[in-house]
Amino acid sequence: MSLIEFDLENGLGGGEKKDAAGNDQRDQYDTGDEYQNLVRYISNYREGRRKSVASISPDDDVGKKPWWKFWAKKSTAPGQDQSSFEVPDDWLTTELKQGIHSNEVENRRKRSGWNELTTEKENMFLKFLSYFTGPILYVMEIAVLLAAGLRDWVDFGVIIAILLLNAGVGWYQEKQAADVVASLKGDIALRATVVRDGTEQDIKARELVPGDIVIIEEGQVVPADARLICAYDNPEAFEEYKQLMAEEEGEEPKEKKGDDEDDDEDKHHGVSLVACDQSAITGESLAVDKYMGDTTYYTTGCKRGKAYGIVTANARASFVGRTATLVQGAKDQGHFKAIMNSIGTALLVVVVLWILISWVGGFFHHLNLATPEDSSNNLLHYVLILLIVGVPVGLPVVTTTTLAVGAAYLAKEKAIVQKLTAIESLAGVDVLCSDKTGTLTANQLSIREPFVSEDVDVNWMMAVAALASSHNIKSLDPIDKVTILTLKRYPKAREILEQGWKTEKYTPFDPVSKRITSVCVCDGVRYTCAKGAPKAILNLSQCSPETAALFREKASEFARRGFRSLGVAVQKNDEPWDLLGMLSMFDPPREDTAQTIAEAQFLGLQVKMLTGDAIAIAKETCKMLALGTKVYNSDRLIHGGLSGTTQHDLVERADGFAEVFPEHKYQVVEMIQQRGHLTAMTGDGVNDAPSLKKSDCGIAVEGASEAAQAAADIVFLAPGLSTIVSAIKIARQIFQRMKAYIQYRIALCFHLEIYLVTSMVIINETVRVDLIVFLALFADLATIAVAYDNAHYEARPVEWQLPKIWIISVMLGVLLAIATWILRGSLFLPSGGFIQNFGNIQEVLFLEISLTENWLIFVTRGGQTYPSLQLVGAIFGVDVLSTLFCIFGWLSGPSYQTTPPTHPQFIDNNGRTSVVTVVVVWCYSIGVTIVIAIVYFLMNKVSWLDNLGRKKRSRQDTSMENILAHLSKVAIEHERDDVKGTSRFHLASKATEAEMDE
Repeated sequence: MSLIEFDLENGLGGGEKKDAAGNDQRDQYDTGDEYQNLVRYISNYREGRRKSVASISPDDDVGKKPWWKFWAKKSTAPGQDQSSFEVPDDWLTTELKQGIHSNEVENRRKRSGWNELTTEKENMFLKFLSYFTGPILYVMEIAVLLAAGLRDWVDFGVIIAILLLNAGVGWYQEKQAADVVASLKGDIALRATVVRDGTEQDIKARELVPGDIVIIEEGQVVPADARLICAYDNPEAFEEYKQLMAEEEGEEPKEKKGDDEDDDEDKHHGVSLVACDQSAITGESLAVDKYMGDTTYYTTGCKRGKAYGIVTANARASFVGRTATLVQGAKDQGHFKAIMNSIGTALLVVVVLWILISWVGGFFHHLNLATPEDSSNNLLHYVLILLIVGVPVGLPVVTTTTLAVGAAYLAKEKAIVQKLTAIESLAGVDVLCSDKTGTLTANQLSIREPFVSEDVDVNWMMAVAALASSHNIKSLDPIDKVTILTLKRYPKAREILEQGWKTEKYTPFDPVSKRITSVCVCDGVRYTCAKGAPKAILNLSQCSPETAALFREKASEFARRGFRSLGVAVQKNDEPWDLLGMLSMFDPPREDTAQTIAEAQFLGLQVKMLTGDAIAIAKETCKMLALGTKVYNSDRLIHGGLSGTTQHDLVERADGFAEVFPEHKYQVVEMIQQRGHLTAMTGDGVNDAPSLKKSDCGIAVEGASEAAQAAADIVFLAPGLSTIVSAIKIARQIFQRMKAYIQYRIALCFHLEIYLVTSMVIINETVRVDLIVFLALFADLATIAVAYDNAHYEARPVEWQLPKIWIISVMLGVLLAIATWILRGSLFLPSGGFIQNFGNIQEVLFLEISLTENWLIFVTRGGQTYPSLQLVGAIFGVDVLSTLFCIFGWLSGPSYQTTPPTHPQFIDNNGRTSVVTVVVVWCYSIGVTIVIAIVYFLMNKVSWLDNLGRKKRSRQDTSMENILAHLSKVAIEHERDDVKGTSRFHLASKATEAEMDE
C-alpha cells in the first residue's frame, strides 16, 4: 500500500495567504538574514485570529452617483468598458525602485479602468424598466390599453398602479439584497504589494494600473498580467532587463519553422525567477518556471520565488479577462427562469380558453361588444376582467425578489451568492463532495511526538525539517508553518538554524516527486534536505531492509491513528542519503462536524469526503466523523481497471476518496451527475476551479483563492461544514416560499376564472371590473411580504414537481369557486341567504373572494412554522380594506337584474352592507379556509401525489455507460507507408499513461 501521509490535493505550498499574527506584524520580518528572520518569527509568533485581508473602506465610494441620478453610470469605474484598451509603450518603462508617482495613477486608471473582472454595471433606470417585460406583464399592459379604450379610467389607473407597485417593490428589494451581498465581497478582495513613490505599499489589487511595479512572491495570487523583471534580491538585474527589452524590440519577427520546440532553451533568459501554477488556464499539473521577460498571468498562484514584475494589462484585458469577456454577455437564467416561463405560458393559454367560453355565453345572452359603458356585462369587459384575474402579474416579481431577499439572508450567514439561480441548485443538492482539511477538520495542525531513527538527534531532524520548508513567513503553507513553529519546543534546533545557513536552491512540493527539497550550505558543507511522503523519502535512502520495514510500520501506525506522516532525510555533499525520521501531524475534526453530518444525512444529503490524505488516514477520519468507511484510493478511478457501470457504481456508493488530485474531483462530479444526482463541490485552490464549474453548485470555502471564488456559485466566508448545511437549509426555505406563492397564485387564477365564467354563462352576471382590479391589487399587496415569511425546509432535496403543483393548485381553485358559488346561490333564497338586514351582492362577493384568497397563502405555506409578522400584517391590512369596501359600498355600481332574479327586499341600492352581514361573511370565509386547509393537508399525505414529478436521483443506463467506457479506450491511429507513399487511418487501443510516459 502506498502511504502518502499528507495532503496531496493542497500540496505543501499553497495554503494560507496571510500570517495568522496579522498584517501589522509583518514588517519586522522584512529585513535581515533569512534564518535570523525565521528564528525571530518562531520566537515572537502568537496565536491570533487572522484578520480580514480587506474591508470596505470609505474611499471605495468616491465618485458614487447621487441616488436620484438613476439613469447615470457610476463614476467609480472609469474605463471599465475598455477591455480592448492598448497600453502605450511609454507606460511600461517605469523605474524599478521609484515606481509610478501617485499623481499619475488616477490618469492611467481613467483610461484603463479598475483592475477587476466586473460584470457590466446595470443602469438602474433600465433595471426598473425590465420589471415591465415578459409574457405575463405584456398581457397586463394590453389590459391597460383595453381599459383606456373602454374609457374605464378607474381600472386604467389601478392596473397601472399594480404594475408600478410590483416593479417598484421588486426593484427596491432586489437592490437592497444586492447591496448586502456586495458589502461582504470586500472581505474576499485580492491585495498586492506595489512600488509607488519609491516605497513598497500594500494596496487592493483592483487599484493596480498598467505600468505599476508589483512584487510577486511564493504563496500569493498574481494580481494582474505582469512581465517579470528580476529577482527581488537582485534589483541590479533591472539594467539587464532593459537591455533584453531593447533587443526584443529591435528583433525582426522570425518565420515559424517546422518544429516549434526547437531551441526551447533559447527562449528563456537567465535563471527561473518564479514558478506559477497555471493548471486552471493550461491544464498543466506542475508549476511552470518563469524567467526574465516572461508573463505571469492574472489569478495564477505563485508556487516558488520572489520577483519584481511590471503590470502589462488590467484584469479585463488580461489573458483570463479576455476569456471571461466571451461569456459575459450570456445571461444564465437557469432552470428557475424556464419554470416561470412554462407556468406563465400555461396560464395564458388557459385564460384564452376561458375568454372563448365567456364570449360563447355572451352571445347566448345577446351581449354587445362594448356597451353599455357603465356596465361590466359586455364582451370586451369580459376580456378585461379575465385578463386581470387570469394573469398573475406579481408572479415573476415576487419569485425573483424572494430569491434576492434569500441571497441577503445567506449573506448574513457569511455565504455570498454569485448568481441567484444558484439558490435553487443548492436547495436541490443531494450529494455534497467535501474537502477534509478546514471543512470537516479544524485546519489546526499540530505535530505530535516524532519518530526518530536510531542514533539521530531529534533536534537535528527538526532543524532539517525546517530547512526543507518554505521560509517566506508572509505566506506560509499550513504544513510548513506548523513544522517551523514546532521548533519552539526544540531550542537546540533553533540554535542549529542560527549557525550561518544559506539556501542555494529551494524546490517546492510537486505531485510527481511528492516532496520538498532544499539545498543549503553551512560552514562550506552542502546539505540537501528533503521532506515529504514517507514512501518518497524512503526511496531516496539506501537504508537496511530492517530500517525500511520499521519506517513503513511506523507510517502505517500513524495512519491508523489518523495522523499525517512526513518523512525527513538529508544528504551531506555527495554522501548517501541519511533517513532521519518521521513527523506525525494531526488535524482534529471540528467539534460540530459529526453532528452536522448526521443532520445533513437527515436532510437527504450524502456527504462524500475527498481528501489528499492516505487511505488509512481518510478511513480513520471517517470513523471519527460517523461517516461510512467505504473509502477508496483515487487510483481505482483511473488505473483500477474499472470502467462503465462498475466504475459509476463505485463512485456513487463510496463514502469518500483518498489521495485525490483536482482531476479526480472533476471525474467524481461528472460520474455522480450522470447518475442523476445534483452535486455540490467544495474547493479552495486554483486547481479546483474546473470541478467547481462542473458541479451543479460550486462552493468556494473560506480562504479560497480568487480563481476558485470566480469559478464558484457561492463563496463562504466562514469555515466548517455547518455553514454549508445551514446554507442548504436556508436555500430550501427560499424554495418553499416560492413554491407556496406559485401554488397560491395559480389557485387564485383558477378560482376567479371558474366562478366568473360560469357566472357569466349561467346567470349573466360578473363581478364589476372596478372591484376585480382591486382584488388583483390586494392579492399583490398581501403577498409581496411572502419573501420575508418564516418558511420551513423539507427533509429531502427539493424539486419543482410541476404536475403536483398544478393538481393541488387547480383543486384549491375549484374548492374556492365552489365556496363562492354556495354564497352566491344562497342569495337567491327568499330569506336572503348570507345577507342579514341589508347588503349588496357585488360587495358581499367581493369581500368573500378577497378574504378566502388572502388566507389561502396561510394554507399553501404549510403549518410547520408560524407566519412572519410582515405577512400577517400585510394580509390583515388588506382584509380591513376589503371590509371597508363592503360596508360602505365603494365601487358597487348601479343595481341590476340577473337570470333568475334575486329577491330585491334585501338589496341596498346605495351599495352598503350591514355589519352583521360582514361578520357572517367573515365566519363563512374562515370555515372555507379550514376546509381547504384540511383538503390540502390530506392531499400532501397521498404518497403517489407527494412524489409526483420527482426525478429518480439514482438512475443508471448500463448499456450507454459501458459503450462510453469502451469508446474511451479507443483511439484513431494514422499510419504512413513511405515506400508506397500511402497513408491510412484505423481504430486502435488507446495507450495507457504508463506507455505514454515511456
